[in-house]
Amino acid sequence: MSIKNFFKNAFHDMKESTKAQHEVDKANFAAAKAESKAQWEEAKAMGKPDTRKAMLQKQRDEQIAAANERRAEAEARCEAAKKK
Repeated sequence: MSIKNFFKNAFHDMKESTKAQHEVDKANFAAAKAESKAQWEEAKAMGKPDTRKAMLQKQRDEQIAAANERRAEAEARCEAAKKK
């Protein structure tokens, strides 16, 4: 392999790598832009009392459901321990 071919292949590989990295950078930038817009829209929606109340109620409902599930598991463990 000659030096000329070596450098030709090396520069071709660098060019392809640069193109691929550019595509990754474009995708990351688009994702960051979309996330930023989503955060802005969420913050804007939080200014509305109805939206805030609905979100807080949803969080409370999720917490209640998780607590009820934990309680049911604990009761099942108690019953299993009594049967042993």
